[in-house]
Amino acid sequence: MLIAERFIMSSQFTPNNPLPQEAKVPEEIARFSPEVEAEIERHLAKYPPERKRSAILPLMFIVQRERGGYLDPPGVAYLADRLGVRITDIWEVATFYSMINTEPVGRYHIQVCKTLSCKIMGADRITEQCSKRLGIKPGETTPDGLFSLSVVECLGSCGTAPMLQLGFDYHENLTEAKVNELLDRCQRGEYQPTVGVKTSA
Repeated sequence: MLIAERFIMSSQFTPNNPLPQEAKVPEEIARFSPEVEAEIERHLAKYPPERKRSAILPLMFIVQRERGGYLDPPGVAYLADRLGVRITDIWEVATFYSMINTEPVGRYHIQVCKTLSCKIMGADRITEQCSKRLGIKPGETTPDGLFSLSVVECLGSCGTAPMLQLGFDYHENLTEAKVNELLDRCQRGEYQPTVGVKTSA
């Protein structure tokens, strides 16, 4: 990697820089159990103190898991304070990745891959099937809070298209029958999706 590229990457987040406009800081800051704090400390220990912002993604997953499946303002405030960065730095990263939710989602968050391989193999059909079964459009949550439906960019499972991600679980080589079976299991409460990635060392 070129020296200039390294400099640009290392300078993306400048802790505590003044903002060109005021950012509203949440009045409440999230608090976590000693066990969760210890998990966070293990990640921070992987980086030099002056580079602790490098732990932003694993810490986001932890906070999202602990705050009910999404990054709420108190959770964002916690991250900014813990990492020594601006509130807007946290939001910039959170809104870039589809794995990070910035709004409440249902217990079963269905994310259908929409990019080339999946599209060619019938992703639109899968999305339409889920929409009809659940009575919601992409970007919506069922009134009972059970299901959310999203269409997302490539999930890196092109060889098993079409596919969807439910929580953090992959469901691949989808057919109408497979989708119906999956939704049936969810509606009966028989399916427990993984709600976070493994973040421990």
